[in-house]
Amino acid sequence: MAYIIDFKELNKSSLPQVGGKNANLGEMINAGIRVPPGFAVTTTCYEQFISTAGIHDQIFSLLDGLDPDNMDALNKVTEQIQALIIDAALTPEAHEAIVSAYAQLCRECRLETVPVAVRSSATAEDLPTASFAGQQDTYLWIEGVDNVIRRVRQCWASLFTARAISYRVKNNFPHDKVLISVGVQQMVNSKAAGVMFTLNPINGDPSKVVIEGAWGLGETVVSGTVNPDKFVVDKVVMETSEKTISAKQVECIFDPGTAEVITADIAEDRQNQCCLEDREIKALAVVAKNIEKHYGRPMDIEWAIDGTLDFPENIFIVQARPETVWGQKEQKPLIGKKSGYELLMEQAMKRIKIP
Repeated sequence: MAYIIDFKELNKSSLPQVGGKNANLGEMINAGIRVPPGFAVTTTCYEQFISTAGIHDQIFSLLDGLDPDNMDALNKVTEQIQALIIDAALTPEAHEAIVSAYAQLCRECRLETVPVAVRSSATAEDLPTASFAGQQDTYLWIEGVDNVIRRVRQCWASLFTARAISYRVKNNFPHDKVLISVGVQQMVNSKAAGVMFTLNPINGDPSKVVIEGAWGLGETVVSGTVNPDKFVVDKVVMETSEKTISAKQVECIFDPGTAEVITADIAEDRQNQCCLEDREIKALAVVAKNIEKHYGRPMDIEWAIDGTLDFPENIFIVQARPETVWGQKEQKPLIGKKSGYELLMEQAMKRIKIP
């Protein structure tokens, strides 16, 4: 009965044990993609926790017959369930398993106390046909095993936010069919971070990689706090066909003074600077193509550039999931009877001058 599984031991078949997010991290590591190391606290650990703590029946009794449109009742039930999870005791076995795994990660990273991201990974997340992603919690730059364990419990509790409960009820998705794992992953000390798509998310053009990024941690891009820099890269000739530099007024960074991640103002002389070097843009596009090839479908990817490492060892992928808008549409020829491959090659030949 595994409470902890190292990312290196995971792949896409591990989803029932570790959820979509963690399964994809393991899948990419084993495909040779640069992913920060870490481990998953399994769904088994979560199930054993709510069972051994004696709160399983209480949780599902509170959810039974709940009206998701009754906000007062929904919020009350949310508070009750989350309190049950936060206050219940971990079993000694689960506690020791997390302590041991964090200590091993510290040794692997050669740090006395490694800062980590603690991310929820539900079994209904990051699926080609699901929209559950982002409903559970993420905590950044967590240091020390006691803090990691506290955040793991909060991730478990986030399975029962008002938003998540309401979504499941309205979409007829049984509460007991969604389990939760937690990923504990070494933080990237990001000078820049963001997202990228292996097609153009505006029009579905499969010949492009679209990269969006900003200074600091990627939360400002994911949350829409900043208007990010945008780069459109042609997949065949690997040239940047569009580059839009935006005024980036804030960044998400770790503040050593408060030991917390904060949103800080950016100095004026850096606001309009491009957050990526040309070689980093190209390297990200290459990684995006490799991930898409491995999965065989369009992908939505989160990336980070470590400010303390040299290129190309500074480029990391921290999440990847199937792209769920254009990826679900029926694949038809974009122009006339031409295939996507024919269109790609046609674009490439237009760029090549033959004497």
